Amino acid sequence: MSVALPVGTYGTAFGASGIANGFTVLQTCLLSLLLFSGASQFAFVGVMGAGGSALSGIATGGLLGFRNGLYALRMSQLLQVRGIKKFIAAQLTIDESTGVALAQEERGEAAMRYGFWATGIGVYISWNVFTLLGAYGAQALGNPSAWGLDAAVPAAFLGLVWPRLIDKRTQLIAVMAMVLAVLLVPLVPAGVPIIATVAIALIFGWRSR
Repeated sequence: MSVALPVGTYGTAFGASGIANGFTVLQTCLLSLLLFSGASQFAFVGVMGAGGSALSGIATGGLLGFRNGLYALRMSQLLQVRGIKKFIAAQLTIDESTGVALAQEERGEAAMRYGFWATGIGVYISWNVFTLLGAYGAQALGNPSAWGLDAAVPAAFLGLVWPRLIDKRTQLIAVMAMVLAVLLVPLVPAGVPIIATVAIALIFGWRSR
């Protein structure tokens, strides 16, 4: 619960952002119910709200959500689920559920599985509840952009990236990606600058290898 509730309240920012970027309450809530990946959701509504195509929004959100597939490689070995439970586990495989599960490694696999399910289900419920509250709250305000709610998307990205800038190498990658994105904004369609910054990460990863 100490993870599920704080993360869930962050869903209010997404609910407001969805409305600020032209989505309806239903569309915003469906993104949380079906996509359920915070960074990908913010990316999708941000790209679409800036005038980008659905393809650009999906591609950007997909790149940010790719890490969940990597988490699944580890979680599938731990959970050993089949049938409908496998689909549910896939939906709940996020940063928080994976992190809590791995943090219980010293306590054994039973504790790790409990951590995964408890956190995943808790975050899913709270995230969707607060998405609905945020969307309705923003709608009641009239024009969300007039209240500055459209700034929630870049603020959310900053909040997601900032804790990961732990050394000079990652800080350099972040600065180079930012500069490349800014340079490309007037030249290419919305969403493409974010996708293009992946090239910098690939170059640094290749050099390290």
